[in-house]
Amino acid sequence: MQLEFFPSRTLSLYLARQFATRIVGVLLMLVMVLQMLDLLSESGDILAYPGNGEAQLWTYVSLRTPQLIARFLPYSVLLATILTLATLNQNSEVIAMKAAGLSAHQVLAPLLLTATVIAGISFAFNERVVTRASSTLKAWQAVDFGPIPQSASVRSNVYLRDGNNILLARTVSGSGAGTVLDDVTWYRRDDRMMVTEQVRARRGRWTAAGWALEQPVRFEVHTTTQTPLAALTVARDVPPSAVALTNLDPDGQDIFALGRTITALKAAGRHTDELEGKWWHRLSGPLAAVLMPLLGAIAAFGLARSGQLLVRAVIGMALGFAYFVIDNAALAIGNFGGYPPLVAAWAPFLLFALIGETVLIRTEE
Repeated sequence: MQLEFFPSRTLSLYLARQFATRIVGVLLMLVMVLQMLDLLSESGDILAYPGNGEAQLWTYVSLRTPQLIARFLPYSVLLATILTLATLNQNSEVIAMKAAGLSAHQVLAPLLLTATVIAGISFAFNERVVTRASSTLKAWQAVDFGPIPQSASVRSNVYLRDGNNILLARTVSGSGAGTVLDDVTWYRRDDRMMVTEQVRARRGRWTAAGWALEQPVRFEVHTTTQTPLAALTVARDVPPSAVALTNLDPDGQDIFALGRTITALKAAGRHTDELEGKWWHRLSGPLAAVLMPLLGAIAAFGLARSGQLLVRAVIGMALGFAYFVIDNAALAIGNFGGYPPLVAAWAPFLLFALIGETVLIRTEE
C-alpha cells in the first residue's frame, strides 16, 4: 500500500486529463442546448423593441452565457465524474489500480485536485464576470431591451414609503445626490390609505426640498381630472440614501460590494439574513465542484461484470442531485429565518461531504 496521497505522476495526469476533458465537453453541451432554448423564449421580447436585430440577440447571448456556465458547472462536474469513473471501471482500469496497491482515496485524488482547481476558477469567474453580466442584463431587461443604460447598477420597480404616500420609480440609476428616478409615479393617500391623487413624471432628481419631478402630470381621483403641472417636488423625507438601500440586486454585486451593502443595511436597522446567506454561499457554492468526485465515486468501485455498474452510476448521480436540492432548500429556509445564514450556506456541503466519505469508505471495505 502506497503511503502517498496521490498515485504516480503519470497516472495522476492521465486521470486529471480525462476528468477535465469530460467536464469541458459536458459543460459545452449543456450551455449550448440551454442557451438555444433560452434564446428562443426571449428572442421575441428582444426583437419587439424597435431597431433591435441580430446584434442585440448576440448581446443577450454574451450576457446570458456566463450565468448558465456558473449555474451548470457543478452539474457538469457531477456528470463528468460519473462518465470518467464508469468508463475506468468498465475498462477494468480501476481493478488494475487497486491491484497495484492504490486505495480508493488515491484513485480519486487527481479528480479531487482537478475539482479544487475548477472551484477556484469558478469563484473568480463568478466574481469578475458573472456579477457584471448579471447586473448589465438586469438593467437591460428593466428598459425592455432598449438601449443598455450606461450605469449597470440600474435597479427596476423601486417602491418607497413617503409617510402615507408611495413613490414608485420604474428604474433608478446613479448614486448619492446624482441619483435619478425614471418613469416616476407618486401616489398621495389619505388616512384610510385610499389613493386621492396620482402624479406621473418622466424623471425625478434630488434637491434640498425633495424629489423634483420633470414635466409632472397630476390625476385627481375624485374629480377624474388630469392637469399638467409646471413643477412639483415630493417625498422630502426620502433621501437618496434610502433609495440606495432599496431593491438591491445581490447577484449583480461581487463579494466585497455585497459585504459593504450588508454592513450599510445593518447600520440602517434592516433585515439582512437573506443577503448574508448569499454572501456565505458565494464561498460554499463553488466548492460544490469538490464534492462531486466524492459523491460520484460509487460508480468507480465494484465489478463491472456484476451488472450493477448502471445502478452505481444512477446512485452517484442521485447523491449529486440530492445535494443541489437540499442546498437550495437550505438557502430558502435561511431566507425565511429558519436557519442562521452560516448554517444555511455550509450545512449541506458538510453533510454531503460526510455522506460521500462514508460511502467511499464502505465501498473500499
